[in-house]
Amino acid sequence: MYEQKAHQATFFEDATLFGGVRLNPENRWVRMSRLIPWAVFETQYAALFTNPREGKPAKSARMAIGALIIKKRYGFSDEDTVEEIRENPYLQYFLGFAEYTNARAFDPSVMTWFRERITTEMLAEVNDYIIGRKTMDDEEVPAPNGDDDDGRSGNGDEPGNRGTLILDATCCPQNIRYPTDASLLNESRELLEGMIDTAHQAGATGGQKPRTYRNLARRDWLRFVRDRKPNRKKVRKALRQQLGYVNRDLGYLESILAANPDALSAKQLEYLAVIRKLYEQQREMYENNTHRVDDRIVSLHQPWVRPIVRGKTAVAVEFGAKVALSMNEGYARVEEISWDAFNEGKTLIESMERYKERTGHYPERGLVDRIYRTRENLSWCKERGIRLNGPKLGRPPRDKEAYLESLELERVESGERNEIEGCIGVCKRRYGLDLVLMRLKHTSEVDIHVSILTRNLFKRLKSLFCLVLDWFRRSGWGRKTEDSVLLDCLAA
Repeated sequence: MYEQKAHQATFFEDATLFGGVRLNPENRWVRMSRLIPWAVFETQYAALFTNPREGKPAKSARMAIGALIIKKRYGFSDEDTVEEIRENPYLQYFLGFAEYTNARAFDPSVMTWFRERITTEMLAEVNDYIIGRKTMDDEEVPAPNGDDDDGRSGNGDEPGNRGTLILDATCCPQNIRYPTDASLLNESRELLEGMIDTAHQAGATGGQKPRTYRNLARRDWLRFVRDRKPNRKKVRKALRQQLGYVNRDLGYLESILAANPDALSAKQLEYLAVIRKLYEQQREMYENNTHRVDDRIVSLHQPWVRPIVRGKTAVAVEFGAKVALSMNEGYARVEEISWDAFNEGKTLIESMERYKERTGHYPERGLVDRIYRTRENLSWCKERGIRLNGPKLGRPPRDKEAYLESLELERVESGERNEIEGCIGVCKRRYGLDLVLMRLKHTSEVDIHVSILTRNLFKRLKSLFCLVLDWFRRSGWGRKTEDSVLLDCLAA
């Protein structure tokens, strides 16, 4: 059941709190609560409930989105996030509480439902409101200089390109154990042995338990894993042994399921399908003496995770989602999330087209890495008047002065492109993109979107505060303090 709230929460009016001291309207959480149009998302969030009139009333969209932002900002666990909300009245106001309460707002397990219910499309729309691309009055912010909705100027001419779009991609590592072929096969063997035990206890084996040789398999695995520096011959031997054990257990389970299809639970059947595919991949790599295979499984519990080859100095291969980001006017957007490795250079045209849909015109220039500068992308951008940074294809010009100017321009624009590198670094160090702790595919994608959204939210708050201070210095109001001017601006 879900009940929509008609109005946002009013300010705390109880002056008896803390000896007659009311909440400070300059607090960052109070100010940030005004940057998000909570009422806009109530209808979208209510549509996610199939039976809105049945069951206990669910938490509001403001509480769901706000709790995820608080968790991402502080880097807390679900339990610590709930306790922090209980202890902090400003966080309660941010979540829409009408009055302060010392009780827990919700059980920590509800945070899991928040991540499962909220969609990435909803978070992307919240991000557009935060960075000012959408407003409460208009669905889209109109393009500047009097352009119409389609981006054309008043005289019917094509709009000129404006703005700068910065593109880059990164990998968000997933919280999984570092995968090796032998360890994955050993884990598969242990899961299969547990399935055989379950089927035997349910009477699906005809009273005779299959012989799995688990003690010998465990002995062989311990002998291998205790060798700190196994050579290639020992690794091949360990793989051959574990492949044999897994193949035997799979054969037993196929016979059991043929006679008793309901011998295993739905969750065990999911694991069995993953293990079958993993066995086929490992067998193919072992026979071909290679370490490459399509859609390689690196985690039995999260089979959608893929190895992403990044070529970095510290870590050559990362295991997680690959995210393509764009940045305009200091704010980042998620252009694409994929669990399979992809060439980010192929996303340039789509990102440019989305930029035109949002603003009504193409960017004047694009600051990108070398991988984006393909002949196809360069030709496409040249037709539309978009200039990509970096040297032109072919030989350098004979004019030495022009050549030096192009080198200087390339150096300056390379420094400007570092803005998105810094954004990625901040999101990884401060907002948890360096290690995604969620276990499900959808919740991991939601966590990535919340990280970018929270970073933009606090950057917007800082930008507004700087604008207010600059206005204060320019206004020359000698008798008014900076705090009073800030309040007047926020009220306006």
